[in-house]
Amino acid sequence: MIDINRVDNTYAEAFEGIYSRVIITADDEVILKKAAEDSTSTPSVVIGRIEGGVEKWLHELETPDKRKGAVLQFWGAIRSGKTFEESVQRFETELSYRIRQDILVKPFTAVFNALDQAEGKMDMMLRIGHCGDGFEWIENRLGKEIIIVPLMVPDFIIERYLGFARGIMGANFWIMCETKEAVNQVGKKILKVIHKTKGVITPFDVCSAGSKPETRFPLIGPTTNHPYCFSLKKKLGSLSRVPNKVKYIPEIVINGVSMESVKDAMKRGIEAALEIDGVSGISAGNYGGKLGEYKIKLVELFS
Repeated sequence: MIDINRVDNTYAEAFEGIYSRVIITADDEVILKKAAEDSTSTPSVVIGRIEGGVEKWLHELETPDKRKGAVLQFWGAIRSGKTFEESVQRFETELSYRIRQDILVKPFTAVFNALDQAEGKMDMMLRIGHCGDGFEWIENRLGKEIIIVPLMVPDFIIERYLGFARGIMGANFWIMCETKEAVNQVGKKILKVIHKTKGVITPFDVCSAGSKPETRFPLIGPTTNHPYCFSLKKKLGSLSRVPNKVKYIPEIVINGVSMESVKDAMKRGIEAALEIDGVSGISAGNYGGKLGEYKIKLVELFS
């Protein structure tokens, strides 16, 4: 049982987003990890692009082509003032950049759809297949419609249609750490526990830069959540919200295919965090409903 008194009676805001779930494979484990990590790095939804993460590493028997692989998720925002179809088009464009620049360019990689119950499908021919400059072709392999893109190290293959659906983005919790060692333990212990929940990713892993929607510099997007910065505690005085003894507040952000999976991952992560020496409590980022339509109450995760 956790000490519920160490969990703030607050909520995390979350919002609906568009996601695609794919399997990537490669001949070489080093190349596989490089492709997976490169393509899901740089979480960029807050600046109008996309973010991603590794959901799970796969053994040879778990992949379509019987090579080692990984399940990746990519996420985009449903854009304010745009139709859902326009948001999907933007997501498809941004997804193509990640695949083209971070996976296709690595030797002997392949991409397959891993979203069976999709809301819709995106045709990869236009923005990825045509990297073959018109020399690309389509084959039926492994019972799938596959695009072969001829490359100087032959060849890149990708399933022609990748699915997309709507899921939950931006769920989070904050870990009130008294020591730097506690922050380091967060990265070593909590992420492993969270990823025991199927269907979730942590796009930032451990994030040191929790932000807020208000900013004095709108051209650069979200800026630091200054009331929670320990280095500003004396300068802000009574406006500081950093608790006594707390010097570090890392944030864990979770995206998931369903609210059920997100809540399960949050619960697991919070339980693991409270077992770490030097963690005095748990809170979460919320902005009075300005960011997301979903409110996930922390204490209710344990009721």
